[in-house]
Amino acid sequence: MTTQFIIRLCIAGILGGLIGLEREFRSKEAGFRTHFLVALGSALFMLISQYGFATLMDGGRFDASRVAAQVVSGIGFIGAGIIIFQKNSVRGLTTAAGLWVTSAIGMACGGGMYIISGFATLLVLLVLEITHNLPVFGEKSVALTFSADSREAFLRIADALKEKKVRVWSYSITQEKDNTLTVNLDIKIRQGNYLEAITDMLQSSPDVRLISIVS
Repeated sequence: MTTQFIIRLCIAGILGGLIGLEREFRSKEAGFRTHFLVALGSALFMLISQYGFATLMDGGRFDASRVAAQVVSGIGFIGAGIIIFQKNSVRGLTTAAGLWVTSAIGMACGGGMYIISGFATLLVLLVLEITHNLPVFGEKSVALTFSADSREAFLRIADALKEKKVRVWSYSITQEKDNTLTVNLDIKIRQGNYLEAITDMLQSSPDVRLISIVS
């Protein structure tokens, strides 16, 4: 029985690690170690819930789902720590959902449901990879702040962003005491070298000064 438990824990760690590797490759907030630990911990809690108290009850009745049920709600604390709300942009939601699914996969492994666990892992990886390469799903949110010497300079940058097919999600403009404009943009850009191109464009403009860029 102990060998069977160890196998379940190992499979849970492997499947969770596979999802974590994909997140690690995309440079997301939670990577291999986080997903590995979530899957392993969920499987362990499942084993404890099923078998940890059976001998103590001495043949009596006990609720085998009590400990495992707390994993479903408890994983929410980890997911909430990953989600970042910045102005009108929400980041980390997919990674948090991935941890939630990874927890379910770990619990399934702890229950000995290997085929279901493997199939669920395959579905997660397929969805993450396929949607990443689609134009709509392949976008990333970027918070961009720069200072423009004049309204004309701002309009020129706005036209340049439009030519690069950058979607502006929201923006705010503040006029400083020296009449310069501080512009805050929440934009959606395609994965790849788009961010580097936008940064180079701003830095090469003589009347625009890049303040910060957060992706």
